[in-house]
Amino acid sequence: MRHQKRKVTLDRKTGPRQALLKGLAESLILYEKINTTKAKAKATRSVVERLITKAKTNSLAARRDLQSRLYTKNTVKKLIEDLGPRYADRKGGYTRIVMLKNRVGDGAEEVLIELV
Repeated sequence: MRHQKRKVTLDRKTGPRQALLKGLAESLILYEKINTTKAKAKATRSVVERLITKAKTNSLAARRDLQSRLYTKNTVKKLIEDLGPRYADRKGGYTRIVMLKNRVGDGAEEVLIELV
């Protein structure tokens, strides 16, 4: 039974799930909006919001922590130089999920997740 289990597994083991969320987070940060499924968007939202909150403190420790959590340095650069100052006065809620349609092949709910 899954009582009080809050981790979203996305039907993957730990390594592939973390790689998927890292990739989705990088794409969302670089392009500022992506199309994906509803479950993946909800899981990505928490990752991205934590990264933006960390980027609001423009310090060397924050930069190194972000580099350890992401793949590329240009994503970290965009977080620190662009998104951190943009959301400096905002307490949270940096992303928006907009429902689009059901996918034709398997009927999965597609959504657009974007930065506010």
